[in-house]
Amino acid sequence: MGTVCVVGSINMDHMIGMQRLPVPGETLLGRTMGKFPGGKGFNQAVAAHRSGAAVRFFGRVGNDSEGALLREAFDQIGLEDRFLQVDPDSPTGAAQVLSLPGSENAIIVVPGANAALDVQALPEALLGADVLMVQMEVGHDTASAALALGKDAGVTTILNAAPSGSVTTATLALADIVVVNETEAAELGGVEALLQSGPDAVVLTLGARGAEWHVHGAEPIRVPAFRITPRDTTGAGDAFCGALAAALSAKISCGDALVRAAAAGAIVAMATGAQTETLCPRNLDRMIARGNDIIESVQ
Repeated sequence: MGTVCVVGSINMDHMIGMQRLPVPGETLLGRTMGKFPGGKGFNQAVAAHRSGAAVRFFGRVGNDSEGALLREAFDQIGLEDRFLQVDPDSPTGAAQVLSLPGSENAIIVVPGANAALDVQALPEALLGADVLMVQMEVGHDTASAALALGKDAGVTTILNAAPSGSVTTATLALADIVVVNETEAAELGGVEALLQSGPDAVVLTLGARGAEWHVHGAEPIRVPAFRITPRDTTGAGDAFCGALAAALSAKISCGDALVRAAAAGAIVAMATGAQTETLCPRNLDRMIARGNDIIESVQ
């Protein structure tokens, strides 16, 4: 595998298992609770690392207890925190994840220190990198600046256009590859409109129906989803993105990279939390080898 630089959000995720969402004025009792490292950027960095790539994460936490716990997580996971900034004023970003039956979830994110991420030192993190992965949780200006620096450095730039509300055509033009789900694609005008904005390729994730790789003037490459019993879909999309970046950093073909990314998303969906240790190169190979079998576990 090659080297992936991820610029993105890092949060502490507070998860509550619920039977359903409360309506205004209603108090409900949760079934379970937990606290996990998260944020789209950090989830993707961990997934790329566990998929076999060398990873540099570029993000920002607060100078608080949650930030300290996240810095400890870098050591536990095996990632270096050289490019992790500590904000003296803003709190560490946080997400409240309400996990619902049927593996669905509802999420509220408070950006905190993520909103103050400074990309001035990013060129150093990009030295020798093959791929830059960026998402929109760090804000439009920061994401755009990071992609522009990636272009200047000559690395492959990937934009996970989520959340899609602040994405502009100028931002899309800075990405070699744009990754979106169906909702995000619709909000941005559809796959053809995305391709017209400038990226070389658009990767469309379709949940239980797999994923597609779209380019100008050719039929899309389609890969089916793996047949699994999902337990928690939190972070499955992030795992897909991280594994995709890792595969592309190793110059794996588009189709094979999609398969590997889909396998990573499936492995994470079968576990609890966005950063399961069951995601690893060996289990990716096992998942791919089992093809269209119904898979309950990769362990």
